[in-house]
Amino acid sequence: MKLMKIEKGNLSRLMEHLKKDNFRVIGVTPDGKRFSEKFDENLNFMQSDTPPTSISFKEHFFPKTEALFYYKNNNGAIDLKEPVVDERKTVVIGARPCDTASLPILSKVFNWDYADDFFNHRVENSIIIGMKCNYQDNYCFCNEVGLSKNSEKGSDIFLIPDGDAFVAKTITDKGNKFIEEFANFFEPYTGNPPAENKNGHDEKKFDYESVKNWLDNNFEHKFWDEAGETCLSCGQCAFVCPTCHCFDIVDEQCGTCAGVRAKNWDACQFSLFTKHASGHNPRDSREKRYRQRISHKFKYYNDKFSEILCTGCGRCSRGCPVSTDILELLEEIDQIAHSTTN
Repeated sequence: MKLMKIEKGNLSRLMEHLKKDNFRVIGVTPDGKRFSEKFDENLNFMQSDTPPTSISFKEHFFPKTEALFYYKNNNGAIDLKEPVVDERKTVVIGARPCDTASLPILSKVFNWDYADDFFNHRVENSIIIGMKCNYQDNYCFCNEVGLSKNSEKGSDIFLIPDGDAFVAKTITDKGNKFIEEFANFFEPYTGNPPAENKNGHDEKKFDYESVKNWLDNNFEHKFWDEAGETCLSCGQCAFVCPTCHCFDIVDEQCGTCAGVRAKNWDACQFSLFTKHASGHNPRDSREKRYRQRISHKFKYYNDKFSEILCTGCGRCSRGCPVSTDILELLEEIDQIAHSTTN
C-alpha cells in the first residue's frame, strides 16, 4: 500500500492528460445519471456526499449488446470474422464502493465454467479509481451485504477526500504502477494514515445470515405470494444493477447472407426468460420470478461462489416504477425469520 496526495486541479489535469494519451476515461455525466466518456470535466461528481449514479458502470465491462463474431455466407462457405477489440486502457474515476465491488463479484460467474475473454480483457485493461462515500438514504444497505462506505474492494486506487485534495491509497499492483507512471501529478502524503474501514452506519437494517438461512428453507413460503405481486416485469432493476448479469445469445441477420452472433442483456423478471421450447414455463408468474431474483442474489450465488450478488446500492428500488423496495422485502424476511425462531 502506498499513500499519495493529489490536488483536485491536478486530478482534472491528469484526466485530460490520459485522454490525450489515448486512454478511455470514464467518469460521471453532468446530470449525475451514468458513467460515460462524456463526463463532467469540472469533476463536480468527486464529492463523497452526492447520490450514486442512476445506472451503474457495469455496461463498460459487460455491454448491453456485444458481438461475439460476424458471419457471411460466401457461395456456400461460411466466413467468420472476429470483432475488433478496443485495446485502449480504461480509467474509471470516482466510482463508489457499491460499484467497484461489483467487478470481483461478477468475475466469479464470468470465469466459472468458461472464461469470458471479453469481460476479462476489459477488467485487466482498466484502472478503477474508487472513492469514499458519505451518502446515505433510505435505499442504501452496503453495510448489510458485507461492504461499507470505505470499502476498497474492486478498486486499484482508493481516493479519500481531504479538503480540496484527495488522499490516494494504492490497493493493487496496477494502482502502484499507475501512480508511478504519472507521479508528476501526485505528491507524497505526510498526514496521519486514513482511518481504517468502518461500517456505513451504526445499526444493520437486516441480518444477512438470518435472511440466507430463511431462504435456504422457505422456497414455498406464503411470503412469495405477495412479494412480487406488483412487479411489472420491466427489467429496470436488472438493467441498473451493478451485479445482474443475465444475457441471451442470438444470431441477428444483417441483409440476406450475413449476420452477427451477439450477446444481449436479459433479465429473470421477463416472462419469456425461462419459457421452454415445449411452451412450459417453470416461472410463469411474477411472484415466482421475483422469488428467483431474491434467491439468486442472496442464496444461490452465495452457495456457489461465496459472494452476495448485491452491493446494497439501492438503484433497483430508487428507479422501480411501482416502488418495489428490495430493502423492505429483506427486512420483512429478517423479521419473519426472527419471529419463527423466538
